Amino acid sequence: MKIEVAEGKISIEREATDLDKFVLDFIKILDDKGIKYVIISGYVSILLGRSRSSEDVDIIIEAINKDQFSRLHESLTEFHCLNTNDILEAYEQYLSKDIAVRYARKNQAIPNMEVKLAKIKLDNWALDNRTKVEFNGKTLYVSPIELQISYKLLLGTEKDIEDARHLFKLLEKHLDMQVLDDFNRQFKVVELFREYIQ
Repeated sequence: MKIEVAEGKISIEREATDLDKFVLDFIKILDDKGIKYVIISGYVSILLGRSRSSEDVDIIIEAINKDQFSRLHESLTEFHCLNTNDILEAYEQYLSKDIAVRYARKNQAIPNMEVKLAKIKLDNWALDNRTKVEFNGKTLYVSPIELQISYKLLLGTEKDIEDARHLFKLLEKHLDMQVLDDFNRQFKVVELFREYIQ
């Protein structure tokens, strides 16, 4: 894998996996619809070279209304919703209640895209401060790495801690340590960071 960081952008060159292709196909539709998004959690580490599997990809999209969601849903012709076939139910009983709507390729269940609307201040901060990644010449946006590291420590499983360690070691020279320290304090993971990461 070849990786470069410059001007706030991460550039990656490596062979795309089926999971990568799934993600790129899905976000192309978001881009086509002009819907702002940010990829969070485990896939960020996978995209940046961590070798592990994942059955789902977590993504936050900007708060959209029912009509906008309906148009998005109808554009996802290569995918199907695992929660429900009813667009209104997907919006009112899932997204509006902060429950993820999951999309997979037709006739498949995994991998799936776990879609949530931005609801809280932290969601909107991640959207507003998302990191641009150029992957084999294609653009996608991920959560700020500092937030990812702290959040993974908060989750606290062995897999999450390894994700956090991978991101820190890979991008340590490019991190805003003040932002990272602030998130570590906010999530009360200062001791975990000292124990497992530094």
